Amino acid sequence: MGMITDKVAIVGMGCTKFGELWDKNVDDLITEATFEACEDAGVELKDVEAAWLGTVFSGHTALSLSYPLKLQYIPVTRVENMCATGTEALRGAAYAVAAGACNIALAVGVEKLKDTGWTGVQPSNVVGRTTMGTTATELELSPPALFAQLAMRYFHQYNLPTERGKMLLAEIAVKNHHNGSLNPKAHYQNKLSVEQVMKAPIVAPPLGVLDCCGVSDGAAAAIVTRADMAKSFRNDPIYIKSMAISVGPSRDPVSQEYDFAHVEENARASAQAYAEAGITNPRAELSVAEVHDCFTIHEMTVYEDLGWSKRGRAKDDIEAATFTLKGELPVNTDGGLKCFGHPLGASGLRMQYEVYKQLQEKAGPRQVRNPRLGLTHNLGGSVWGGIACICVTGNELHKGS
Repeated sequence: MGMITDKVAIVGMGCTKFGELWDKNVDDLITEATFEACEDAGVELKDVEAAWLGTVFSGHTALSLSYPLKLQYIPVTRVENMCATGTEALRGAAYAVAAGACNIALAVGVEKLKDTGWTGVQPSNVVGRTTMGTTATELELSPPALFAQLAMRYFHQYNLPTERGKMLLAEIAVKNHHNGSLNPKAHYQNKLSVEQVMKAPIVAPPLGVLDCCGVSDGAAAAIVTRADMAKSFRNDPIYIKSMAISVGPSRDPVSQEYDFAHVEENARASAQAYAEAGITNPRAELSVAEVHDCFTIHEMTVYEDLGWSKRGRAKDDIEAATFTLKGELPVNTDGGLKCFGHPLGASGLRMQYEVYKQLQEKAGPRQVRNPRLGLTHNLGGSVWGGIACICVTGNELHKGS
């Protein structure tokens, strides 16, 4: 497989505020995020040569993007990979530029979930399910139930008493809400205490309502171009170092070897991304990371799956504040899914928006120290057979590229 390292740059990004946006429709969100990205890049829509739309429930074809933006007969593609959809849209645009199919491409992610009345993500389009029925291969469990199983098995695997495990998860929620409270675009603006999280109503034991991310409306967008053209758009472009996607065969639930305490796709995707980016010590080399904290337990296991904590020892790093804003490797500096919100198709690009701002040192009170490399991570589908996407970006172009 060819490498994308330093072949593509992000030169503009936009992101709406996430939340209960009753006064805006899907077209409004797409337009707002895209126009911010174009203004940031110093381009007009007529300069865009191809576009990708990522959405799960808020559009069915490329027309869902071309209509509100009035795109003029250019190639437009709609993609969907559940919660990894936003990163999938960016991946399509980036690889098209890297392949020489176009010089300037647009990636947009959007979701309008609050109008549906749903209190959680519906299971359509997940493993084995189609609009015409089901192949009966998927687990009929809600996302909270699946991640609750991950939590209980993790606690058992590493001899964590349930109450101590819940307290560790609460620290993650507190961290992400603190970060989100510093971000005016986040869905939630409130800080939490460990006591509040611990006493929150249970959704699926051991997970309480404050261990779960919110259902939100929102959109985010990116303008990408060839790395050798990037400085003609701005002085501080962000370069794509690697992109990886790993999709498993969904056989973990019936495997005797599987420990049910990690997500194999996360580990495989991160290993691919690190190898392509030339990263050998991710904990030391990464400056900031945005990960898929749909539930607090997933962020905890991601610390280990992505190689930042030793297996079974994420608890040590949580207690040492390793992943806080002032820690060794700040994670979810914008609040993450937990506080910023989770409009499915937009989240991957929202994560990239934060890393983009961090690498440009434009993140305000959330700014990390001396940023060089950033990572985004999504998991779509299911815990036991998901779609893991990783993107690594940096603010320096490797000499000779």
